[in-house]
Amino acid sequence: MSNEVAVIKTTEGDMVLEFWTDVAPKTVENFKTLARKGFYDGTAFHRVIKGFMIQGGDPLTKDPSKEHSWGTGDPGYKIKAEFNDRSHKRGVISMARSNHPDSAGSQFFICHGDPSFLDNQYTAFGKLIKGDDVLEKIGTTKTHPQDRPDKRMGVESIKIVPADSVK
Repeated sequence: MSNEVAVIKTTEGDMVLEFWTDVAPKTVENFKTLARKGFYDGTAFHRVIKGFMIQGGDPLTKDPSKEHSWGTGDPGYKIKAEFNDRSHKRGVISMARSNHPDSAGSQFFICHGDPSFLDNQYTAFGKLIKGDDVLEKIGTTKTHPQDRPDKRMGVESIKIVPADSVK
């Protein structure tokens, strides 16, 4: 069990995630590295599907004029999938990817429903331990085509902090 957690500060409130280093060590390390570099700061949840998931982590979302290409950005590299037997349930964080299993980079999604049909096809690497109300706010926001939120669901920062510092 990791002694560090991620605090995702959004325009709707804070969410806290614990990591599953036992089943997805490289994915967790990648996420922490990007977060520590400030990679996610100023991004947004660009794809929201009520009862399914909220997706974020695309650096292109820092620029609202690039909305047409949101969902295509990455850190300039891809990481290898670490599929595991953890089920995709509400609050689970997992890596977003294209059709190729090893195509994830920085984009992630947090399950708003229980999409267990994703199990063993996407790398689940942690779960929400605080902020379900924030997940609910983002997950039920009004959207327009391509599942884009009408109002920006901003990610102000993602900080990696000691677990015992979060009450």
